Amino acid sequence: MGIKDQFQDKADQLKEQAQRAREGVQEEVSERRQQAQKRARERAQQGQEQAQDAAQEARDRFEP
Repeated sequence: MGIKDQFQDKADQLKEQAQRAREGVQEEVSERRQQAQKRARERAQQGQEQAQDAAQEARDRFEP
């Protein structure tokens, strides 16, 4: 095996490692995004429920 082949093999190996690393990062980013969206939906739901509760309390206070 010539030196050129050795360099090419090493370059291919590094290219594959870089690709796997990118895929791992992309998966992590996707997972974090999903978690953040889930938390945002939960907070929005809580806010909606609190607003509905407050509105109901106000109606109960002012209705005869």
